[in-house]
Amino acid sequence: MAPLLEIKNLRTEFRTDEGLVKAVNGVSFEVAAGETLGLVGESGCGKSVSALSILRLIPDPPGKIVAGEIIFEGQDILKMNDDEVRAIRGNRIGMVFQEPMTSLNPVLTIGRQMTESIELHMKLDKEGSRKRAVELLEMVGIPEAGRRLSDYPHQFSGGMRQRVMIAMALSCNPKLILADEPTTALDVTIQAQILEILARLSKELGTAVIIITHNLGVVARYADRVNVMYAGKIIETATAAEVYANPRHPYTIGLLKSVPRLDQAKKDRLDPIEGSPPDLINLPSGCSFSPRCRYAIDKCFVEEPPLASVGENHYAACWVLPTKDMPGTVQTVGVAGGARA
Repeated sequence: MAPLLEIKNLRTEFRTDEGLVKAVNGVSFEVAAGETLGLVGESGCGKSVSALSILRLIPDPPGKIVAGEIIFEGQDILKMNDDEVRAIRGNRIGMVFQEPMTSLNPVLTIGRQMTESIELHMKLDKEGSRKRAVELLEMVGIPEAGRRLSDYPHQFSGGMRQRVMIAMALSCNPKLILADEPTTALDVTIQAQILEILARLSKELGTAVIIITHNLGVVARYADRVNVMYAGKIIETATAAEVYANPRHPYTIGLLKSVPRLDQAKKDRLDPIEGSPPDLINLPSGCSFSPRCRYAIDKCFVEEPPLASVGENHYAACWVLPTKDMPGTVQTVGVAGGARA
């Protein structure tokens, strides 16, 4: 069975005064119908740009999708004209944008913002689109939905605004939802509620979901598969259970060790990843993670590792392939020659 979404060698770049930023640098992955995929990594690794590229929302200039294919339901979005892409946005592919506090128009009512896309894509009249908007708000847990349609965004809390964003993304029964940091700026209780809503709706409606986040802990419970990104590339991919049980890339191991665990003793300190993400204009030779990697060997600094199989449906781009239980000490950045300590 063909995947719902298939991305092949996607490359998105931004021209700046300092140079060419390779924000997405050869990304390939698939999403099946009804599947929840977690796209994980630090800020600046290319997660959000990948999602915006899927809907061709990259501002040009300075950005441009320079290569690749984005096959959605058998059609390459990159080969469509503008009208064809607009027919997909908000209709067959919905998106929950990163910041709920600024993603809604402050001068339009919630009802008007919700009914606009419903009228456009579902061809409903005002009464029908309003009824649909009420159903959606009730679906995401907003009380007195009919009355709240007349309210403005400032009358909603951050959690409620995010629920409205999810309702808007679901308004036209999309096949795929892109949720870009859907729990940003929300407290942990509301985060859990938002993720539960996405998981429930995915299960009930059969909608595929891509959850974009910097926190592996957020997708631990909800994702079927996880793609770990670093410096514009996918450096590890596997089922969520496999990534958490048997991470093989040093970066994935570092992310996991940076997250507090319930079974962690109080005396145990978190083990952060040393250093900073690379400059996407001047990427280091070899593996982009090598300057921060405590397991790096000479080969890591001169030759980029391919994304290769390390188990059943488990792929990682690493020459060393450590496990999460391997000992390691903080290294001095820039020292080469065997394993660094």
